[in-house]
Amino acid sequence: MSDVLTPETFDFVLANELKRAARSQSFLTLVTLEPRANDRPDAVVEIARLVSRELRETDLLAVDDTTASMVLLDTDLPNSKRVIGRVMSRLEHYQFTAPVEIWAGAACCPTDGADVDTLRRAAAATRTQLTRRRPQGTAQAQ
Repeated sequence: MSDVLTPETFDFVLANELKRAARSQSFLTLVTLEPRANDRPDAVVEIARLVSRELRETDLLAVDDTTASMVLLDTDLPNSKRVIGRVMSRLEHYQFTAPVEIWAGAACCPTDGADVDTLRRAAAATRTQLTRRRPQGTAQAQ
């Protein structure tokens, strides 16, 4: 997996992209993917690796201990839902080694906010749980 930014670099570039979006009156969407807190620690890295295949070269991706964050540049929320749908489909059909509960949130600039912290809060407020299929040949944990 390449082109994954550190959280600090991601926030710096996101802040600059938010300024650019305001100047050019364009959109961008922040998407967050969080595995449930007690899932395996490497789940967020595995999720980011899968998601990176669906992103354009211009989009941003970062991983911290709990969250994979993506920024879809020049994309409003309705159009980003198509990208999010592809990402979710990839995650839904991937056979994780153990069940992983994933929560996804999204927020769009300027609709939901125009700074990093506001977009993060808006994305957290829209979080929904993704339905996960049971891995083949295993019982799903309750």
